[in-house]
Amino acid sequence: MKLKGKAHKFGNNVNTDEIIPARYLNTTDPKILWKHCMEDADSSFASKVKKGDIIVAGKNFGCGSSREHAPVAIKACGVSCVIAESFARIFYRNSINIGLPILESGVASKSIMASDLVEIDLNLGIIKNVTKNEQYKARAFPKFMQKIIAAGGLMRYIKAHR
Repeated sequence: MKLKGKAHKFGNNVNTDEIIPARYLNTTDPKILWKHCMEDADSSFASKVKKGDIIVAGKNFGCGSSREHAPVAIKACGVSCVIAESFARIFYRNSINIGLPILESGVASKSIMASDLVEIDLNLGIIKNVTKNEQYKARAFPKFMQKIIAAGGLMRYIKAHR
């Protein structure tokens, strides 16, 4: 699977309250959640993100509570992938479960800047910064996880393979 989009840059320890503030947890509707995605980290994020864009962040992205709302909001607003130096483990698992690709790469997270054009080959774990003409390596997902992501998440994968 190949992805291409503009980078939106965030720092270390972006928590789930910054991704989707608790005041919006009274719904699970992705059409509502996307409007408030990253609101407490960048109040203009939802108005400037485009389908296919990529979030790039530092260490410990998605820390905090275990709410599934956080990756749902990110995916709903059109983000195709999140690249970070590291992820909180529960956020990592929730992201895979809902079909949101995430890649760990310290070099990419430090080198990619806001508005850089980024191309990703998820099958190979290759991240290209088209703007800077640089390439970075992330660990590719195992085949079974690639199938879950391609299906749009764990539940869709299970339903398709019954």
